[in-house]
Amino acid sequence: MQGKAESDHPPPQSPVSPAAAPPLLQPSSPRFFLSSVAAQTGGAHRRIAIAVDLSDESAYAVKWAVQNYLRPGDAVILLHVRPTSVLYGADWGSVDVSGGGSEGISQQKLEEDFDAFTAGKAQDLAQPLVEAQIPFKIHIVKDHDMKERLCLEVERLGLSAVIMGSRGFGATKRTTKARLGSVSDYCVHHCVCPVVVVRHTDERNGRAATGSPRSAAAAAAADLLRPVPEEEENHLPSSRQ
Repeated sequence: MQGKAESDHPPPQSPVSPAAAPPLLQPSSPRFFLSSVAAQTGGAHRRIAIAVDLSDESAYAVKWAVQNYLRPGDAVILLHVRPTSVLYGADWGSVDVSGGGSEGISQQKLEEDFDAFTAGKAQDLAQPLVEAQIPFKIHIVKDHDMKERLCLEVERLGLSAVIMGSRGFGATKRTTKARLGSVSDYCVHHCVCPVVVVRHTDERNGRAATGSPRSAAAAAAADLLRPVPEEEENHLPSSRQ
């Protein structure tokens, strides 16, 4: 009888709750947003961008990435942010177009010519990828603030990592001390993904790049710890008795 009584009173079942709504992805900044591309990639393959500014440092960064970092299955993006105006004096990747102030050339013609020049130069920089038979896409955007726009595109594209040269300045922007450029330093501190900074050969001092990724903090610290000639002179033993 006891067993029958138990069978007449089945254990209570917990009420079925409606399916919970998926959590909303909140962007880390109101100025940044997550793209559907980023959501679709998941963990299937790495999405690697090589940030280029049409300089020798960028060309070396592409070669280094092919030889040391990229692997089969990576989705590679050659990312370039060009100034909104060819006459804008940006500190990274701007190219001085000769004859830009000529009376007979319209601003639109300059923009079109510079777009064609930028696309052609990007194709040249991509040659190591072509030779290694690595699939890639070229992504070019325009913005007056190239440092911030680069970080925005890195997050928008859902990148796993970004590779860039340590310095991308023109000749007028080079300094005697081999510090990180302002763009690479900014990206290391503000990009949402790891940033690999590749040092290019220093032709003036004959020093070859190691090709190993270094953080901006470590590289800057190494430069700060290296004494300048004036400091070395001050630390020499005094010859006076």
